[in-house]
Amino acid sequence: MRFQRAGRALLLLAVLALGDAAATVAGVTLALPSRVPEAARARLQPVTDHASLAVKVNGEPFVARRDIFEYLLDHPVFATHVTRMLKLARYRIWRTPSGLAIDDGWGTVGTFEVVHADDGLRLMYASGVYQHKVLPDIQGQAVVLIDYGAQPAANGRSTINAAVTGFVKLDSRILAMASKLATPVATAKGEKEARRLVKLFAKATRAIDADPGGVFERVRQSPGVPARELDGFRRLLNLGSGDATTARTPAAR
Repeated sequence: MRFQRAGRALLLLAVLALGDAAATVAGVTLALPSRVPEAARARLQPVTDHASLAVKVNGEPFVARRDIFEYLLDHPVFATHVTRMLKLARYRIWRTPSGLAIDDGWGTVGTFEVVHADDGLRLMYASGVYQHKVLPDIQGQAVVLIDYGAQPAANGRSTINAAVTGFVKLDSRILAMASKLATPVATAKGEKEARRLVKLFAKATRAIDADPGGVFERVRQSPGVPARELDGFRRLLNLGSGDATTARTPAAR
């Protein structure tokens, strides 16, 4: 259970790509997109090549505005203000002098960054520690790839199909060995959490689309919300600078 909780937290930190290379865990080979730049692949290869857990999940398609979905992907600090306000998740990401920090709300804290962004692809890396009151801390790294496509739908919306590929490397030989012995259980847990990640973005995007003015006003009142990203969100929703709650229907993409 301790390993599952650590793997769950690290995989979601958050919330990978090796081109011709691949990572094999429990006989399952996960190839990574060749369009990810070589520099990013080389940097993340120690995690993906020696993963304690690797999963790939195709999320359920959902209909929403693609630009809203991508705004949340590209602004993780702001996105956690939205998901916390909507009571969809406990994750919190904030800026520090050295980069982004993350707290999953369940005992895992660490650093987070978007390593590469491209059309239909976001590549993220996290390093963190799972802290327990009684048991020793568990340190690890995670690489997560969100690969998505969008097809036109009615009313300017898109049908979004997103897949999540995740690699978790625990920085402990004993835990890594234990994870391989418990691979079926750990993989099932990882796949479940990857599906939840897609559902999290789907729920947040649909909630914004359904009531842009209301969501904006509630996020605006969130302590510490980044002013620049909030203003970009307002403009994305086509809301005026005055009473944002008067607008309820965003312009179609």
